[in-house]
Amino acid sequence: MKKEYCGLFGIYGHPEAARMTYFGLYALQHRGQESAGIVTWDGQKIREQKGMGLVAEMFSEKHLGHQLKGDIATGHLRYSTTGASLLRNAQPFLVRFKDISIAISHNGNLVNTNEIRRELEEQGSIFQTTMDSEIIVHLISKNMNGNTLEKALQVALSRVKGAYTLLIMANDKIIALRDPNGFRPLSIGRVGEAYVFASETCAFDLLEAEYLRCVEPGEMVIADREGLRSIQFARSQRTSPCVFELIYFARPDSIIFDEEVYHARKKMGRTLAMEAPVNADYVMPFPDSGVYAAVGYAQKSGLPFEMAMIRNHYVGRTFIQPTQDMRDFGVRVKLNPVKSMITGKKIVIVEDSIVRGTTIRTRVKKLRELGAREIHMRVSCPPIMHPCYYGIDFSSKGELIAANHNVQDIARFIGLDSLHYLSIEGLLSSLDNYKQFCLACFNGEYPVPPPRTCDKLCMEW
Repeated sequence: MKKEYCGLFGIYGHPEAARMTYFGLYALQHRGQESAGIVTWDGQKIREQKGMGLVAEMFSEKHLGHQLKGDIATGHLRYSTTGASLLRNAQPFLVRFKDISIAISHNGNLVNTNEIRRELEEQGSIFQTTMDSEIIVHLISKNMNGNTLEKALQVALSRVKGAYTLLIMANDKIIALRDPNGFRPLSIGRVGEAYVFASETCAFDLLEAEYLRCVEPGEMVIADREGLRSIQFARSQRTSPCVFELIYFARPDSIIFDEEVYHARKKMGRTLAMEAPVNADYVMPFPDSGVYAAVGYAQKSGLPFEMAMIRNHYVGRTFIQPTQDMRDFGVRVKLNPVKSMITGKKIVIVEDSIVRGTTIRTRVKKLRELGAREIHMRVSCPPIMHPCYYGIDFSSKGELIAANHNVQDIARFIGLDSLHYLSIEGLLSSLDNYKQFCLACFNGEYPVPPPRTCDKLCMEW
């Protein structure tokens, strides 16, 4: 299955910095549900609160109104792509070096983690976590003698490879940056006189902040008492933002990589309708995946759009799982079909992606049991055939159904009358601001070479 990775938020120069960060993280909750943390600076002391669980579970009025004081704050939501799901791996990761307190928040995945970690341990470094983010902290400390933090950070980042979008709070400044390839998104905004940073612009909307621009690939943006300044710390021969952000991960009301996600997904659906039309009664999604692509497909094809599957929005993370003989219960409790809409109907289901295919197979089986006459599936991205090394927790290649089976076999496995994936050309034509996106999970062409020794990055402690 696809899993969210991380969300970053930071604010500089606001008297309610902790509270603003709380709401910013709340808007970004879809990007990570394992842990949440906020760190603040009040001019003299750094303060932190973090734990396992959702934003609303981690913070109370006691934290936001009394403990987390200061006008500078950073926050982080985590889904573990490197490092186990443990409290010690929750971020922002806080360290103290000489007279500087550093809180680092990271979205992405480094591909040379093991190599650098072994080197640092041989030199005497002691690690507290299994996160690749901690490697960056050790590299910064080794280059601080006689250097500014910004210079030490530039030298440190010249050693690492892969995806890293970072928010770093160092005493009275916030540093925001993206790796030279620009894999993961990060935006700059302003609310009043305060500067804000967030993985997605939907966080700005909640705070009524003005969106200014993206942090550019290889750019370091510093917010401090002098205002906002920029350093181009690295350049790449090509940028490669993750196209899967636009397909699946980002909230549809966000702008990322200068693309409006909502419209991009509708265009993917319209392109799907041109590539693979179907004579059917209506178009439907499995909520909430594929909804906006399904709207686009319906509009282009002229077929009605129906929500023939109803989602239960009140299924919490701690839902008690049933016994083994009710193994499909977890799927049924989340989605339930409108039976009268299924029997005797020819249906087009629009999905955003298929990873292993097992969950979709269970849902299609239910539609068959209810008497669906035909079931066709259209997928608004190409087949996922290769693992991601840059921060999306796709299954290893052995578990990716499209890596091991052709389209006809996948259709038979799921129980479909027909199946069509959006072509890579169709995907790119659906985007307004054409760029050299990272398409590695579709075509195996990795912008930054992955490690040779493993199919999937994994470090457990």
